Amino acid sequence: MDTESQLARLGLFDARVPRYTSYPTAPQFSAAIGGDHFARWVKAIPPGSPVSLYLHVPFCRRLCWFCACRTQGTSHDDPVIAYVETLKTELGLLKRILPEGVTLSRLHWGGGTPTMIPAPQMTELARAISDTVPLGEGAEFSVEIDPNEIDEARLDALAAAGMNRASIGVQDFDPEIQKVIGRDQSYEVTRRAVEMIRARGVTSLNADILYGLPHQTSARLSDSVQKLLSLSPDRVALYGYAHVPWMARRQQMIPSDTLPRPEERLALFETAQKLFNWDGYVDIGIDHFARPEDGLAVAARNGRLRRNFQGYTDDTASALIGLGASSISMFPQGYAQMNAATSGWTKAVREGTFATARGHEFQGEDRLRARIIEALMCDFAVQTDELVRDFGVTRAAMNALFAPVAERFGAFVRHDARGLSIPAEGRPLTRMIAAQFDAYAMAKTGHSSAI
Repeated sequence: MDTESQLARLGLFDARVPRYTSYPTAPQFSAAIGGDHFARWVKAIPPGSPVSLYLHVPFCRRLCWFCACRTQGTSHDDPVIAYVETLKTELGLLKRILPEGVTLSRLHWGGGTPTMIPAPQMTELARAISDTVPLGEGAEFSVEIDPNEIDEARLDALAAAGMNRASIGVQDFDPEIQKVIGRDQSYEVTRRAVEMIRARGVTSLNADILYGLPHQTSARLSDSVQKLLSLSPDRVALYGYAHVPWMARRQQMIPSDTLPRPEERLALFETAQKLFNWDGYVDIGIDHFARPEDGLAVAARNGRLRRNFQGYTDDTASALIGLGASSISMFPQGYAQMNAATSGWTKAVREGTFATARGHEFQGEDRLRARIIEALMCDFAVQTDELVRDFGVTRAAMNALFAPVAERFGAFVRHDARGLSIPAEGRPLTRMIAAQFDAYAMAKTGHSSAI
């Protein structure tokens, strides 16, 4: 039986499982977590320690049909400017309770389209952040940049604020595919944005590209990947398009019969993977690639790769604070998500309270299972010795947990005295294998294809 047939037998092409940017995953969050939890967990951050800060800007000039993110369209700047004012107020609330001496190891502006913020408001927002919690030594400040929604003035403002990493969304350069997914963005526009970014001394560049899009073939994807490679990004996220029209209504604009079959999705991923590898990029986890000298590649080699709501990271801060509507914070105690509705978030903040609407407080085996899943997603291996040392479990208990997984996946996993690992041929199954350690009930319709 060939490898594809074995993967099919194990259910790879039918399964829907989480992407595991957290554990428990967001569908398990409840309204039991509110602003008092968020405030208490912020106050518990050790004084003088580094933290990460994520700011969510939910606005877009246009709504791309493929996107399942929490966004809203606007044709003018007034709502964006008002939103920035509320973000500044929220930063003021945070400043009151943040322990002394805390600095930023990572700062990320995401969305939506944060580059919709006009240049003067970008400068104001950056100052408000610095006044609340300054960038620490060697900190990374990254911004998601839409090549269609950027200009010299806004890039000047971001560079002056300290942006040293930029992230651009590519998705696919094929004009027909762009038309079907509602994302017109030519190679020339993208290249011009990259040139403007680098002209300001920002040498670190991330790029996102998708496989599994409508009408996508290996030849078309190869052409897009090679155009992307000509821009020399430092790292690339090769995400599988998640077609979930029951959750993201705008995806109903994309005809389902134009999408590649699951088996074709795997072939598309492998096509792009080979091109990145041939150009000198190394694999990072299940869907990222990086230059060998990039921070992600170094972290992966040294066993320090981590995973959070932004995907793979080399950040070692124990707390990730999310501000803005729908943003999610990650603390040692659990997760806290702000109100997803911009109106609800705005109302709470203007009334002087944190808009936390849901979340999860760790309990039972949550931390243990979270570490197992993260290790598999990052390193394709989990070490029994580490779990025994850090969680006070016994080797016998871990062997009992690993054994059924080894039995189910056969040659696609390895189980021995050291722990559980996934060899190269089993890595398409990684999310399915990780899901075996998820103790929470999963609704299959709530997650994306396993491949």
